[in-house]
Amino acid sequence: MPHPAIALPRLMAHRGLSAHAPENTLTAVRAACEAGFPWVELDVQLLGDATPVIWHDATVRRCSDGRARLVDLDLPRARRLDTGAWFCDRFRSERMATLREMLALIEELGMGLNLELKVTRGRNPAALVDGVLPTLLDALPPERLILSSFHDGALARARELADSSRLALGVLFEGIGREWQSRCAAVDAYSVHANWKRLSQRGAQAVREAGYHLLCYTANDPTAFAHQWAWGVESVISDDPACFVGHLPD
Repeated sequence: MPHPAIALPRLMAHRGLSAHAPENTLTAVRAACEAGFPWVELDVQLLGDATPVIWHDATVRRCSDGRARLVDLDLPRARRLDTGAWFCDRFRSERMATLREMLALIEELGMGLNLELKVTRGRNPAALVDGVLPTLLDALPPERLILSSFHDGALARARELADSSRLALGVLFEGIGREWQSRCAAVDAYSVHANWKRLSQRGAQAVREAGYHLLCYTANDPTAFAHQWAWGVESVISDDPACFVGHLPD
């Protein structure tokens, strides 16, 4: 079955424009759009009350003024957290975004989304997918959406709920090991998302020869990354994608 006709950008903004705004926030996504980067990579998890929110860590300690685990928060408690002041004072009073709020903004701005399913220790991958996917599929067209994860169970559940023509799946890898192709085939993946620091030319060639699109995360040094474009990398996910402008292949 064919995959969606996605026009992959050369550059995606990691967790929004996270070098210049607090990660995974509405502000960071607006900043990416204003800077001319039409695709963002974001993370989604569930609060304890099953509300899907845009968040990376299992706790709120690193990116808010709170100390709780995400699983111990309901939406009213999560809303009381300041998720911007940790970055700098001008982002004070930023609030955690729900998936619905973020999707509404992305649709309003006409952006593309690479959404990572974050399955943290002890959380149920099927519950995450079931809580996220219907809203996601209703909000964005297939051509502007990739759903990715390190977790095979989460990807398998997503594929059960949406076929390849409706949903592009990306499989995340730290390194392209022996089992990479079987993991991709099991979910009829669209793309491989590799850690650029652990990607080899041989691994990149295998991915492209197998017909998968190749994305790399999280590259912030265009000079060090430059040789990997020749390996067939199509998109770079970066905290500061503007640093790659002027360093892109023809």
